[in-house]
Amino acid sequence: MQQAGMMSLNRRVLLSATLVLLVFIAGIAVTLDRAFYDSARMGVKDRLFAKLLMLMGDTEVEGNGRLDVTTNQHDAEFGHLNSDTFGFIVGRSNTILWRSISSLNKTIPTLALPEQGKKEFEQITINDAPHFIYRYSVAWETPSGDYPLTFNVITDTVLLDAQIERYREDLWGWLGVMVIFLLAAQMLALRWGLLPMRQVSVELAAIESGQQESLKGAYPRELRLLTDSINSLIAHEHKQQRRYRNGLADLAHSLKTPLAVLQGAIHGESDETARQKTIQEQIERMDNTIQYQLRRAATAGSSPGMGFILLRPLADRIVHTITKAYRDKKPEIAVDIADDLGLRIDEGDLMELLGNLIDNAFKWCRHHIHLSAGYQKNQIVIRVQDDGPGISQHEIARILERGVRADQSTPGHGIGLAIVRDIMQVYDGEMQIENNPEGGLGVILRFERGR
Repeated sequence: MQQAGMMSLNRRVLLSATLVLLVFIAGIAVTLDRAFYDSARMGVKDRLFAKLLMLMGDTEVEGNGRLDVTTNQHDAEFGHLNSDTFGFIVGRSNTILWRSISSLNKTIPTLALPEQGKKEFEQITINDAPHFIYRYSVAWETPSGDYPLTFNVITDTVLLDAQIERYREDLWGWLGVMVIFLLAAQMLALRWGLLPMRQVSVELAAIESGQQESLKGAYPRELRLLTDSINSLIAHEHKQQRRYRNGLADLAHSLKTPLAVLQGAIHGESDETARQKTIQEQIERMDNTIQYQLRRAATAGSSPGMGFILLRPLADRIVHTITKAYRDKKPEIAVDIADDLGLRIDEGDLMELLGNLIDNAFKWCRHHIHLSAGYQKNQIVIRVQDDGPGISQHEIARILERGVRADQSTPGHGIGLAIVRDIMQVYDGEMQIENNPEGGLGVILRFERGR
């Protein structure tokens, strides 16, 4: 239920990226807005300072301390009654000595005098309306003495507020367009970037429905470990299923010979003691076979601690057992194996190898079977040959497939040689099938001598 309610990866990435984008755009907007406000405020400051310098330049102080200011005639803003900018000059005791025509309908604020030589720019409130003021206090030198004067220039914030409002409208309009464009570009980029993930999902669905067996797409290196792991898991699962199927088939095939011997003992043995002995031997063999197949399902291959198995005693025992299963055949059997020749191999695996090859030889031979083993360079080579009909060269690869028999008229499961091939692969051995020059088939097994 949690899985079903969980948001999709594409939606999660898109939502998180959209939130980050919106926060980023909002941050940019606030930063730009603050930068524009500071810049516009600095522009007002520079404009008022320029007005103040002009006012100082147009001011003359006569000997009796009387001011002569010509700014009202020269400046349109100071000389216009409805101007948003006005100026005034105060003297000692904060007394207004001069004011511009534009201030006649304005309230002159009462402010503390600044220190002489100090410039001040600040925002004040006049009649509940915000204004900017620039002040500069000087000691005006005249032949009759110094006169302290403070020059003041004030303007309202209407023009600044209009500029900021217009700027904000343009800013948010363009940022809105940018957000839409970036979101569209982001969706396309995410769609392209997450395409491999969607491809993995599609392929997994195809695997689940049985349309394909593995992930076959070419994926970026960030996903390659994931896809390779999934393919390995799928391959392992298929291999495990094959192993179970093969194990059942191998078990059935391995039990075929002792069952045939039991059947022959029931119907053919006249001596009750011999019959009981044969039945007991085959029951033990069937139990060993079942135990071996179960053990083989859990482990495969050799290990350094594996026992050394002599070939000759085991071969003689298998020949003796299989002879009872083929009572109608009396082939001449030649066993050419030295008594001290052996392999480090699981005894059950060796019995499967020799048992299937000797059983095949009995099944197809006419008169002779030759079983030999010996050293050849750095290998131990085991040969099982018969004088049967043999098979054509192009059929050799086919008979190694499970369930394929060279002659469909001959009873059998068609998996004996496939079992031999599987075991040889586990022990890194080589298996070779060839037709004998004098007729019949030969199977050659090659093991490394150190095994």
